[in-house]
Amino acid sequence: MGIEYESVVDHPRDVVWDWFSRPGAMPRLIPPWQPMTPLAEADSLADGVAVLGLPGGLRWVARHDPSAYVPGSRFADELSSRGPASWPPRVIGHWRHTHSFSDAGAGTCVHDRVDAPVPAAALRPTFVYRHRQIADDLAAHRRAADAGAGPMVVALTGSSGLVGSALTAFLTTGGHRVIKLVRRSPRGDDERQWDPGSPAPDLLSGVDAVVHLAGESIAGRFTDAHRAAIRDSRIEPTRLLAKAAAAADGGPRSFVSASAIGYYGFDRGDTQLTEDATRGDGFLADVVADWEAATAPASDAGLRVVKVRTGIVQSAAGGTLRLLRPLFSAGLGGRLGSGRQWLSWIGLDDLVDIYHRALYDEQLSGPVNAVGAEPVRNTEYTESLARVLHRPALLPVPAIGPRILLGEQGARELAAASQRVVPAKLLAVGHPFRHPDVADALAHQLGRE
Repeated sequence: MGIEYESVVDHPRDVVWDWFSRPGAMPRLIPPWQPMTPLAEADSLADGVAVLGLPGGLRWVARHDPSAYVPGSRFADELSSRGPASWPPRVIGHWRHTHSFSDAGAGTCVHDRVDAPVPAAALRPTFVYRHRQIADDLAAHRRAADAGAGPMVVALTGSSGLVGSALTAFLTTGGHRVIKLVRRSPRGDDERQWDPGSPAPDLLSGVDAVVHLAGESIAGRFTDAHRAAIRDSRIEPTRLLAKAAAAADGGPRSFVSASAIGYYGFDRGDTQLTEDATRGDGFLADVVADWEAATAPASDAGLRVVKVRTGIVQSAAGGTLRLLRPLFSAGLGGRLGSGRQWLSWIGLDDLVDIYHRALYDEQLSGPVNAVGAEPVRNTEYTESLARVLHRPALLPVPAIGPRILLGEQGARELAAASQRVVPAKLLAVGHPFRHPDVADALAHQLGRE
């Protein structure tokens, strides 16, 4: 029982070892379809302890074994206990995971061995996912190094969200320092307290770049209160943060702000929408236009400003895919309405790569469409999701369903939106996508590769 799995990554062993040694490695390797949350990473591969949160408040405690530790070559962790919440997982018996690294020509053979009473077939999707993450993350960091980018200090808002937590882990494993801008009292040197209504004058001192992700979720019924929360959490906080970036002593040279393809309006037919396309109609288009305009204090001060117009993010850990997965897994999924509407999607890891590139690539400025190179119609998306899950997609969702959940305006601008957006600026600079088509992105997120 258990599994042995290995692959060769095209990077030297010291580079691979350093990646595993840095904060963020564990979050980057936890499969998004599994109900696990990283609570504490091991502070040492030799003898540290990592803790994962499980459903029901349970804890998975992985204690590293000093006797197995060989710097640059091997480390191992075992299922252990730390308080009553960690006792139930031990019902499986033993679990020992040995990580080994050896030279393979100019690259590195990454070898995982798990000794546990769990069938290899049940574990294989996890290790396929992990090894692809390692290879793809290292490739992205090498592209940055080849472009002349060095370690950066990045201030980040929205660090606890879906995108922010993934981006934080990606950057720290790459050797960057991330300073989380938080609203509560800081809990360490890598946090600074941020008042969105009145940022401190020294908030961004000593920072190379800012990534601004914070904002109220747009999901929900478009009531007056919800619309106000969407606007109020974005526009003025962005303007004030951009102003703080412009005035900071020894402050950032670039300001990267979240934005959205809602800028193009909720229905532009079959028109291909590049970054030069005109603004569309609707509440979200108005919000995004004002949101992007709020970055002006940074650009007026000479900072390079990138506005990341994000499509529909594909992640099993959040967003629409998390909502659709159980429905489609039960064979109850299908197209929405006519299914003719365009869906401009982006895999979570590709979105992380785009934010990363926006930090170092001087060729990128202004609006950048963060979407996959191949938008699909709703029918194609639902068919791909059903195929990945080996289920039928025969039950169309009537248009009245989203109207009940989101209201008339919310259904029109969210669920039924049709935007054929293309990443023209990214394609122009030769940016590679990890997941060139939606089926590949879904398979990776759902462990069906």
